[in-house]
Amino acid sequence: MPCAPRITGTFLDEITHDIPSQNWGRDEWKREFELYREIGIDTVVIIRAGYKNRCIFPAESIPNLLPVYEDLAKIFLDLAAENGLSLYFGTYDSGHYWWRRSWWKEVELNQAFVTEVAKRYGGHPAFKGWYMCHETSKNDAHIIELFNEIGGHCKSALDLPILISPYPQGAKQFSGEAVMGLEESLEHWDRIFAKTASVIDYCAFQDGQIHYQELPAFLKGIKQLGEKHKITIWSNLESFDRDMPIKFPPADWRNLRFKLEAAATTAEKIVTFEFPHFMSPHSCYPAAHNLYRRYAEFAGLPER
Repeated sequence: MPCAPRITGTFLDEITHDIPSQNWGRDEWKREFELYREIGIDTVVIIRAGYKNRCIFPAESIPNLLPVYEDLAKIFLDLAAENGLSLYFGTYDSGHYWWRRSWWKEVELNQAFVTEVAKRYGGHPAFKGWYMCHETSKNDAHIIELFNEIGGHCKSALDLPILISPYPQGAKQFSGEAVMGLEESLEHWDRIFAKTASVIDYCAFQDGQIHYQELPAFLKGIKQLGEKHKITIWSNLESFDRDMPIKFPPADWRNLRFKLEAAATTAEKIVTFEFPHFMSPHSCYPAAHNLYRRYAEFAGLPER
């Protein structure tokens, strides 16, 4: 009997841009990372280390930075090393310049930020890659320039693999004529990959913006583009629910299982956004505890 597909990576969102803080300290994170080691999660990805005037460490490169009381970057790196996990370090999102098409300013800020990160943490044994945090659904907002300039600087500062996690321009996030069909969406990503393949090693598309019945064909098309441009395709399995009128509850297990099994047919690795809030038995959401139980039953993992 074939083994059930497994989640082997998770994003970590501690800027808490649009999901609430769980107010975890080192002890809570230690318990969480130890769970990851037990259940086969071998990779953690800091989704953004800096956003606007917030940062997970006391960065000197971010303008008007709010006070930073704890170096979460070091905590994450140390706990990753203790538990044999690889950590991908997220870049900086100004939340401003690139949306105004002043892409060069976004690049300059990130170059300084990446240089600082490499100087502070580059020698850490758990630091295994970069995550470029500028998410997009199409060839817009100078994303090719951003990927090439920021990614190129990441490679020069610390030559490690680079991951991105874009999303399809589907009906769950857009409406009317803004929604793209499969063919149009793949054409955009064919052009983006053609121009950025030299700096992108892994691409994990988010899976929650299109209807469930559309997902298998989309994943198959992205897999083919990855093979064409020599970019390894992962999957970003969203463990929260976009179908509810609130932001954002843990996913319905039936929907998560469907997406997990679909991703397993095309992805080299399945990571989730994001385990601590939406799937952990330690989450502030009671529904996440139940979601973990269903996943554990399915995957043959220890229950909590």
